[in-house]
Amino acid sequence: MTGGEQRVSGDAARAGGALVVLRTPPRARAAVLYLHGGRADSRSPSRPWHLAALRMRPFVRALSAALPDDPVLLAQVRYRVRGWNGTDADALHDARQALRELSGLVRDVPVVLVGHSMGGRAALGAAGAAQVKAVVALAPWLPEGEPVTHLRDKDVVVFHGDRDRVTDPGASAAFVQRARAAGARARFHLVPGGDHAMLRGSSHWHRTTAATVADLVGPRTGRPRG
Repeated sequence: MTGGEQRVSGDAARAGGALVVLRTPPRARAAVLYLHGGRADSRSPSRPWHLAALRMRPFVRALSAALPDDPVLLAQVRYRVRGWNGTDADALHDARQALRELSGLVRDVPVVLVGHSMGGRAALGAAGAAQVKAVVALAPWLPEGEPVTHLRDKDVVVFHGDRDRVTDPGASAAFVQRARAAGARARFHLVPGGDHAMLRGSSHWHRTTAATVADLVGPRTGRPRG
């Protein structure tokens, strides 16, 4: 590995400022884009060796193991800075830029976004992009009033630990209710004993998230695109 970036299968490759490709099948039929957590406010550079970024690595490995021969591209968002930073919404801008770069690589394949904490907020916010099929949000940070109308006809799955003391599982449950009312296929799962870092029962988090994403990506049918 170079620069602290992750190898999953084959060489991890940089593909633009906001996108880091972790697994590149010859002809991708779908893509999964990971968004790690961050801070409410910070202008310091985001680095791949920060704990929030490292925490997502087992989730990528679990999905790679679940789909070993499936031509699904795996990638992550590279944030410019560590914070959301109020109305600047830096992480959201980076997520949208990564999706644009991803489209340049694999055209119109369906994309599943997987985000933790601040990354969950960014994933849900960026899900209005046409290529996004679904979002899996892990312990997302969801302030009151987060928009939901753009999630119509999207699959939204939110997991939140009942012992989370950083972000609010009640806010996640309320968000899912509003998203469902707006036309999303939204589900909420409370994880008993789960903490914000997803370290308690970590193997459960990894397995369940991988199984959920694999289900959302769907079975291999037809000729792969890309």
